[in-house]
Amino acid sequence: MLTLDRPTSDTIAYFVQPGSVVRQLWGKADTVLFIFAGAAAEFALNKAVDWLYFTGRLPADPLGRLFSTVAYARRIVFADRAGAERAIDSMAAIHAAVEAKRGFNIPDWAYRDVLYMLIAYSISSFEVLERPLTPPEKEEITDVFLRVGRRMGIRGLPTSYPAWQADRQLHLSQDLQPSAYTADLYCQYRRHLGPWRYWLLRQAQWLVTPPLVRQLLGLRRGLALGLALAVYRRTQGLPPSQWLRAALLPPAWRAQILALDVVPGRAR
Repeated sequence: MLTLDRPTSDTIAYFVQPGSVVRQLWGKADTVLFIFAGAAAEFALNKAVDWLYFTGRLPADPLGRLFSTVAYARRIVFADRAGAERAIDSMAAIHAAVEAKRGFNIPDWAYRDVLYMLIAYSISSFEVLERPLTPPEKEEITDVFLRVGRRMGIRGLPTSYPAWQADRQLHLSQDLQPSAYTADLYCQYRRHLGPWRYWLLRQAQWLVTPPLVRQLLGLRRGLALGLALAVYRRTQGLPPSQWLRAALLPPAWRAQILALDVVPGRAR
């Protein structure tokens, strides 16, 4: 009787290899939430944020709109190569449809800004919550998202982590500016989160964003932030810590956010 072996991780081509630090950091809900927080801050300041207002989805549901970006990134990180490329092509098609509807193209620098946010906040969120990353790990994170950008046809991308660092600083200095959109987005964040969770959002943003973003948004470090972070590092994974995290999450998003945790070692 002829039997066929099931494919294993050794025979499947992945966009991001199992065991990669990229899978490790994108497979944990806490890290993903901090990436989300950093992107929410920088999105609000970006000079191209009007593109996100064009469809009306961002002001109507800012958490959902930002979370959808995170969801696409996770699909890419955990899918096989073909699945990841389909997800990237789907993102490109969605943006192309918005461009066609508005009548002109999203500038390449705006695409790079969003891509750079995913790299920057992947690195800073993991380092805040876990440990310092090594230079090869930072290079690996950068490489993954630059490959996403190249698949999308984004022009002018750097080819290494040091080159990305230099271009990231240039983009920060040129592309961030508080506006009426900034104020409106933060009003929406507060309305959708409530005052206590909104305060937590701003504390998380202070931890992961660069100094310029903190300055432009008036983010301030809470007095107990260092202690809270130390306690988190020692108790993460324990039942009381998990219960507290669940209690702090917006009810509408609680189940979806908790589902972001990937069981270590499970192929995705």
